[in-house]
Amino acid sequence: LEMQSRGVDLLVFCGGDGTARDMMDAVDMTVPALGVPAGVKVHSSVFAINPIEAARIALAFLRDELPAREMEVTDIDEEEFREGRLSARLYGYLLTPFQESLIQGMKVSSLQTEGEVEAQRAIAKQVIEEMKENRLYIVGPGTTTRALLEGLNLEKTLLGVDVVKNRGMIARDVNERQLLQLIEEENVKIVVTPIGGQGYIFGRGNQQISPAIIRKIGKENIIVIATKNKLYALTQKRLLVDTGDSTMDAQLRGYIRVITGYREETVVKVD
Repeated sequence: LEMQSRGVDLLVFCGGDGTARDMMDAVDMTVPALGVPAGVKVHSSVFAINPIEAARIALAFLRDELPAREMEVTDIDEEEFREGRLSARLYGYLLTPFQESLIQGMKVSSLQTEGEVEAQRAIAKQVIEEMKENRLYIVGPGTTTRALLEGLNLEKTLLGVDVVKNRGMIARDVNERQLLQLIEEENVKIVVTPIGGQGYIFGRGNQQISPAIIRKIGKENIIVIATKNKLYALTQKRLLVDTGDSTMDAQLRGYIRVITGYREETVVKVD
């Protein structure tokens, strides 16, 4: 009510899904709101794809160059998570300035149908066959990467980052500092999967794999895995990065190989 009385044109907030829920509770859809991604969980579609584009959206909206639409506020379903399933729950809506290419899509949970599970297992088989002895594998979060560790008879930290060597777990749910220690003098690969519906491979949910780590390991040692259905469902039909380091983001742009099945792969643009 106070913001309405002050004639606020646009409420810009920094954070993740928890902050978006707070904004929704505070203003509902009475004041347009735009999220600047700065949280660990950023699944809602009220966020710009990165902070720079948030500034562009805000300026365009204040110049009456963009419309506002009802966009979804979502967060991790805690009950599902406790059961070992990762899904986003819809909590409500915010009125958000909209430009399709600059607003991230809502996270779409992987449908664990029999066909999708088999596709994940086929990807896992491919990666496991290519694993080398005495090489570290940093494995990011997600159900697709979980299938990889299940193929090794290992338990995946669903929302965390784990480290495998010689097909055994050497560290679970690691942070950036621990990763930097582990990769010293090691031959390392990073295995990540895009966030469903959004396409982020870095900068959403796996911030432990920081720009410093990616820079040390090298773009050529990144393995991206995703089922065909997951790629087809991407809102922007591309992969995204938002590491917080513009130089690193620029280095990651281009095209990258994505393993989509056993002996199957496709090349996808990274933007």
